[in-house]
Amino acid sequence: MIPVIAIDGPTASGKGTVAQLVAQALGYHYLDSGAIYRLAALTSLRAGLAADDEPALASLAALAAGLDIRFMDGQIWLSGESVGDTIRAEEIGNLASAIAVFPALRQALLARQQAFRRAPGLVADGRDMGTIVFPDAGLKVFLTASAEVRAQRRYKQLIEKGFPASISTLLQDLKDRDARDANRAAAPLKPAEGASVLDTTEMTVDQAVAQVLAWQAQKTSS
Repeated sequence: MIPVIAIDGPTASGKGTVAQLVAQALGYHYLDSGAIYRLAALTSLRAGLAADDEPALASLAALAAGLDIRFMDGQIWLSGESVGDTIRAEEIGNLASAIAVFPALRQALLARQQAFRRAPGLVADGRDMGTIVFPDAGLKVFLTASAEVRAQRRYKQLIEKGFPASISTLLQDLKDRDARDANRAAAPLKPAEGASVLDTTEMTVDQAVAQVLAWQAQKTSS
């Protein structure tokens, strides 16, 4: 069985950065499941589909299943186009959260995510990696932080990428997305059974990575 480390958590909890560094340290593959939903959101936006038009979004489910998605050299590619910065815009993130509530879309993307499981191993980050996508993951981590700290992290990330941002708007958006993710009927955001909860509010990235690697070492040695 190919080992999987599932790292879940709310928006801007630091799970993407931590997951990438853990994957790099272990020589594992990496899956940014949130990027896949953002790519689906970008596709729906370009197709002119409304986030609340469920019949129209049903067609997106079939389209999403065939998306040409690649993570290469730190870049995210959609059908040969580098879109890593594009999908980090707040408009795309909010749309991704809105369309992720539709079960048909989640089911269409499930197999795409599971296909990233390849030797020697995989580190997958998202909101339902340990609960739905990889329920048999050897290590499940739920990464979290206060909403205020997460808003500050997102603000810094957006400013560095040249996007306009407001701390107060980001904080409200995060709270709204947290509520939407936690209360949706399909795969609500919550710690997986047996998950180790890691609050990074007062932690550096290096400390969070070290803790996940220590947990993984314990798992493999036991």
